Amino acid sequence: MPHADRNLAHAVHPDRDMIAGTLQAQSMQERLIVGLDVPTVKEAEQAVRELDGVVSFYKIGYQLAFAGGLDFARELASGGTKVFLDMKLLDIDHTVAKGVENIVRMGMTMLTIHAYPKAMAAAVEAARGSNLCLLAVSVLTSMDEQDMIDVGYEYDPHTLVLRRSEQALHAGMGGIVCSAAEAEAVRRIVGPDMAVVTPGIRPTGSDHGDQKRVVTPGQAIRNGSSHLVVGRPIIAAANKREAAEAILDEMRSA
Repeated sequence: MPHADRNLAHAVHPDRDMIAGTLQAQSMQERLIVGLDVPTVKEAEQAVRELDGVVSFYKIGYQLAFAGGLDFARELASGGTKVFLDMKLLDIDHTVAKGVENIVRMGMTMLTIHAYPKAMAAAVEAARGSNLCLLAVSVLTSMDEQDMIDVGYEYDPHTLVLRRSEQALHAGMGGIVCSAAEAEAVRRIVGPDMAVVTPGIRPTGSDHGDQKRVVTPGQAIRNGSSHLVVGRPIIAAANKREAAEAILDEMRSA
């Protein structure tokens, strides 16, 4: 399928006040989000201790959330640490809205919503007036074109990412989650204010694992990513501090 940007790059931007919880990161340290993809809170606590002073932003997803990680997320947030709660919400409007309302009360910094227009609209309304940055999940970085065909989509990953970015912009979302390979095209659609959060980041020479659309930290910054999500290359490293510092150095050099 063709990778057609078509007219998506010419989307009309909504008023800035309509965009939910947009973040303006000031330093590379604020732009690096470490994924706490570990099975227990004890291991997550140890990782946070090891990374103290180097990292100030963490992602908590399903694995840790269902092992006591939601309480841990509250603890981190109450201590001033930024937390990206990666729940990828999708349900009927009322359920999404009520979930977002409770997550706002938890003091989270970011929250993912699958980029379905009605779900995004419900989430934006529920988060209105808060500092929660709502992120639209476009296409998972573990999916390639064949995966899209297998689940019945008529678009290739690139085209669907751009379509969902336009829909997220008009819904008033705070940002997009996409591959850094698509960040430059997404940035042209959403403009300078929205967050472009990119997982699937792998330093040069590292194992890609189950990720298929991967990019190095430096290239992600050059492509227009506002925040980089890095999990295993840091969490699985023998020296987590050194691994994080090396990624931050590569980000700064870009």
